[in-house]
Amino acid sequence: AVVSTQSTGASVGGFATAAGCQLVAAAHLAICSDVARFATPGVNIGLFCSTPGVQLGRAVNRKLSMDMLLTGEPISAEAALAGGLVSRVISSSKLDEETERIATLIANKSNPVLQLGIKNFASQMRKPLVDAAEQSADVMVRNLGMSDGKEGLAAFLEKRHPVWGKK
Repeated sequence: AVVSTQSTGASVGGFATAAGCQLVAAAHLAICSDVARFATPGVNIGLFCSTPGVQLGRAVNRKLSMDMLLTGEPISAEAALAGGLVSRVISSSKLDEETERIATLIANKSNPVLQLGIKNFASQMRKPLVDAAEQSADVMVRNLGMSDGKEGLAAFLEKRHPVWGKK
């Protein structure tokens, strides 16, 4: 499987259907407005949303995935949050502002550390708990040896903001 080590996000202010819903499901994090809705409506026109179902089935629980895929009915922002399709629901008047804030927050983190973390997260999720914990402990040790890991700890101890290496 191909795993992107660049952080990906989705911001939905309206209706995300089929491939749009697939992109939301595939993103590392997703926020939406309180009026957003999500659907895989292909079944309504005789086209089962098979490819959106790949990401949807990995982002939300099996029952919600099949409900969406079999009925084609949209779900609300609140249902998307409860099911794990989105990570936050924001007032529609604040969506753009919050999207920018979150993007800036992530962009200001250490890119090599984010890449390491994203890769490990994807890999460990496919493993049994004991193997995942062992792998993640090894990754944590590697992270501590990285220049940005050392800088982050030093900045924490010195009560200052870290200055990351290459972006």
